[in-house]
Amino acid sequence: MKPVKVGLLGLGTVGGGTVNVLARNGEEIARRAGRAIQVVQASARDLNKQRICPTERIRLTTDSMEVVNNPEIDIVVELIGGNSVARDLVLKAIANDKHVVTANKALIALNGNEIFEAAHKQGVMVAFEAAVAGGIPIIKAIREGLAGNRIEWLAGIINGTGNFILTAMSDEGRPFAEVLADAQRLGYAEADPGFDVEGIDAAHKLTILASIAFGIPLQFDKVYTEGISKITPEDIGYADRLGYRIKHLGIARRTAEGIEMRVHPTLIPRRQLIASVDGVMNAVLVRADAMGPSLYYGAGAGAEPTASAVVADLVDVVRALTTDPNNRVPHLAFQPDAISSVPVLAMEEAKTAYYLNMDAADRPGVLGEIATVLGDAGISIEAVVQPEPPRGAARARLILLTHRVHERQMNAALSKLSTLEAVLGPVTRIRVEHLNGD
Repeated sequence: MKPVKVGLLGLGTVGGGTVNVLARNGEEIARRAGRAIQVVQASARDLNKQRICPTERIRLTTDSMEVVNNPEIDIVVELIGGNSVARDLVLKAIANDKHVVTANKALIALNGNEIFEAAHKQGVMVAFEAAVAGGIPIIKAIREGLAGNRIEWLAGIINGTGNFILTAMSDEGRPFAEVLADAQRLGYAEADPGFDVEGIDAAHKLTILASIAFGIPLQFDKVYTEGISKITPEDIGYADRLGYRIKHLGIARRTAEGIEMRVHPTLIPRRQLIASVDGVMNAVLVRADAMGPSLYYGAGAGAEPTASAVVADLVDVVRALTTDPNNRVPHLAFQPDAISSVPVLAMEEAKTAYYLNMDAADRPGVLGEIATVLGDAGISIEAVVQPEPPRGAARARLILLTHRVHERQMNAALSKLSTLEAVLGPVTRIRVEHLNGD
């Protein structure tokens, strides 16, 4: 059979990695796909830029729409990022009866509902394994490998930059700003790091994971997002003393009331495997009713790890080229007419345990006052740590762990604590997840 011809939109790190993987493993890939896969055209902003891949057999252009409109091309691979130009190119490719592979999490999280509806009507596929967790095949695992399960919850370290920073803070005891500067110097963080450290990147990915796990529409605007810039080495040290590590997690959970979707710093027990995921690595822990817990770990970024997922999607598309469109794996795991309208809960309705760190007046009865405020809000205390204050100090540090309560209860308690004369300054609140069966 004649080769399947591919056009790349973007020939940067991931595009170059994709060309290299296809060239190096072409024979093996053809044996798996049933046909050879060839990149015949690619768009790039600078045609004279040095590439990490050979380009002699690839027709280069600065016009991405030329690739999309090329009648020779069967599959368009979108690697330019963003969600404005990319959206227009992908929708045009679909209108031209071309299948699409993308690594663009923002595009899928923000425009996926529209894109998948267009693809379904046109009878083409849009594959997006590389959009979440780089080379880890987490989309396929949830959408296909766990298709016989009811997913209960998932929790993921899905941004390598944030994980690198928290790991360095933990290992070296250095503050956030100092480690961030190192991450920028090493190329792990952008000059403007907000997209990563404030959780927006992770929220895009969590939007996608929650959709395929629970069969709900993509709803990025309903993800609660909190970054790591306020985490201190002291918090990391106290967490360690209590048997926890702090990770920046994306969490999606099914409850009787609706779906929780949240990204925030989280204390997790050291005994959990995901707590040992360090540096720029990613991991996703999934709890399913039949399978139980399963952990997916690997490189969340990089030229060839991400290219691995792009090429896997290409193989899937090639295998499905001759199949009835109605018998293909649905884009969001569930059949389009079976997508659920179950609500996404506001953060106030989420339920979790809490770590509280505060300075309080060092006098008798203060702990009782604080415990009374928490008790009035229906919050019970699991553990208390009171480090010995410096000799003669008029204030004491209190570290509290609570049992699970609704966020609105904790919000009410923190509001009341802020009015206590005995509480000196703001209270640090970090959520706690034990990642058991609950």
